[in-house]
Amino acid sequence: MLVFRGLIFGLLAFPLFTCGDALTEEAGQEIDRVSFEAYLAKVRSDAVAQGIRSKTVDVAFAELAPDPRVIKFDRRQPEFVQTFEEYLTARVSEARVSQAQRYYEDKRSVLSEIADRYGVDPEYLIAFWGLESSFGRYQGKYDVIRSLATLGHDQRRSRFFTSELHAALRILDEEHVTRETFVGGWAGAMGQNQFLPSTFNNFAVDYDQDGRKDIWSNKLDVWASIANYLQRHGWQRGAGWGFSTSAPTVFPEPSAMTTGCRALRQHSKKLKLSEWKSYGVDVPAGEPRDNALYALIKPQSGDSDAYLVGGNFRAILSYNCANKYAVSVGLLAELIVPS
Repeated sequence: MLVFRGLIFGLLAFPLFTCGDALTEEAGQEIDRVSFEAYLAKVRSDAVAQGIRSKTVDVAFAELAPDPRVIKFDRRQPEFVQTFEEYLTARVSEARVSQAQRYYEDKRSVLSEIADRYGVDPEYLIAFWGLESSFGRYQGKYDVIRSLATLGHDQRRSRFFTSELHAALRILDEEHVTRETFVGGWAGAMGQNQFLPSTFNNFAVDYDQDGRKDIWSNKLDVWASIANYLQRHGWQRGAGWGFSTSAPTVFPEPSAMTTGCRALRQHSKKLKLSEWKSYGVDVPAGEPRDNALYALIKPQSGDSDAYLVGGNFRAILSYNCANKYAVSVGLLAELIVPS
């Protein structure tokens, strides 16, 4: 799943419109309602053929109309690119760090229990949770079925979003969420950990065994689902993520990565810390993994720091393919339990 998350990341950067907000139906008159109905009919037929109950699809699609707001968001291109410093200042704020520390102390026992079961570091469960939904407070207000149907009908990424729509119908069919409460971000990311439907189906966990994988209101399921996702993406407990450092005057040979997560294209090849020192890069005293390999994220204009990344950094990128996001997760986790 979250290969596409790098494209839709930033849910919280967009205003959360409700049905009566400024982007009205008039803005979307270009959407062909006849072809939209035909699209829904095809999705319904395929879903039922795949074993989803027809009643589930009928309830999901009842009086469903396309949402022109999500098309506008899908076409929107950001005009301003934040530096690392600007991005981190906004997301790893003193208020968020303080809140994360309080949640961690209050729920340390159950967080440790979940972390032990999945072999992850407990502070990262709080870090992901805090950054994805501000500790569950901002999950999005868009009808997930409506958003995915609108984007699936649109030809720009029809195959991807149609697949996500099928995944969302399966979630409804298994009764993990009700139709009325099935809400999320404009592109279908949902719950306190902002999983896309396919990610939910592959990695969500019913930790308290109540019969539902409830990432909307059950924190145990939220944290366990994050932990399961990280474990399944190669998380190594205690391996860290990297650290900030001085930028070298010459950027080393770039990574050979040309496919997959686009963030990796901004990485150098991996080197040992002793080799980084030869480039004039500062390495923190007492760094225990002298034989570990680290890549340098290529500094952008305006960046005052550079980042050497290794350990679990690529596992973090699998959750959201954005270097700034991954660094913010690592920094927040470190501040939750400072050494």
